[in-house]
Amino acid sequence: MIGVGVVGAGYWGPKLIRNFAAAKGSRMEAVCDLQYERAARWGSEYGVGVVTDDHTELVSCPEVQLVVVATPCYTHHRLALDAIRRGKHVLVMKPLTTTVEHAEELVYEAERQGVMLAVDHTFVYTGAVRKIRELIEHGELGEILYIDSVRINLGLFQPDVNVVWDLAPHDVSIIDFVLDGREPLEVSTIGAKHASSPTENIAYVTLRYSKELLAHVHVNWLAPAKVRQMIIGGSKKMVIYDDVEPSEKVRVYDKGVEISHENNGSADPEYAMFVQYRAGDMHAPKIGGREALAVEVDHLLECIRNGAKPVADGVAGLRVVQILSAAQQSVDAGGVPVQIAHQAPNRKSEARGR
Repeated sequence: MIGVGVVGAGYWGPKLIRNFAAAKGSRMEAVCDLQYERAARWGSEYGVGVVTDDHTELVSCPEVQLVVVATPCYTHHRLALDAIRRGKHVLVMKPLTTTVEHAEELVYEAERQGVMLAVDHTFVYTGAVRKIRELIEHGELGEILYIDSVRINLGLFQPDVNVVWDLAPHDVSIIDFVLDGREPLEVSTIGAKHASSPTENIAYVTLRYSKELLAHVHVNWLAPAKVRQMIIGGSKKMVIYDDVEPSEKVRVYDKGVEISHENNGSADPEYAMFVQYRAGDMHAPKIGGREALAVEVDHLLECIRNGAKPVADGVAGLRVVQILSAAQQSVDAGGVPVQIAHQAPNRKSEARGR
């Protein structure tokens, strides 16, 4: 049995407590929250032995092998680093950290300690997103031309992060997963603040992967309806992924366009270009309907037992933080493109932490 301790019993923590308590091969050993009453409530419901408002008590518990950090993102680095240095495996909510330097340090320290570092990019464990990656891997969509994603709703305004850091991690992690970790060259982002908000509540993020491949993410806290939709255009087929759709979340369209330039004797370039449209069938592939968190929990427990790398490991979390940081720099600079400096985790982190 793998002993689990969850730090943070607010919105997302109880969902993780429920799934780890139900999973085969794990046992909930400790729950921590600054509001002791919240920790006590969930500890009582699931028969947890250690209930505390002090995270050091949880990470010091010898029965806890996996520490789950479900707290505000500005606390992730400190809490995760403490657990890692005590030899604990760690699962951190999205985003991994709020700075690239801190994310690099966590990745390096986990490697140095020989423990698992995973990030709760929940959507990469959904049947829909896994099906999309499978379609791309098998070449069914052809060359990927663009990805266009919309994640909007009314609220919830966050006091510690803007809409980019709150909502965009979901879309960026999905794009990172379906493109198999391919990294963009640059990021450009424009954002705006409304309703006396101190942070951006609407933003448009553009990722340039090459001259041919663009990804665009629209995030918004001021929309009248909840929309969770992603369109992936390929040279052979196209996909619409609608997470709000109750049944056919993934639809594959056999549609496309072919442009050829032939010398037909015409001097007019308009008549020398031939555009041919293809409009075939649509089909909705069967996808697994199991709760993504349950899939994630089973996967992480298996990784701990076998020493395997998680699907959403620390390096994947670092890539997402690099993109979010570049997006924030672009927002602050008025939307100018910001190049992403792809680099290995900072080996100086060990010296900084000692």
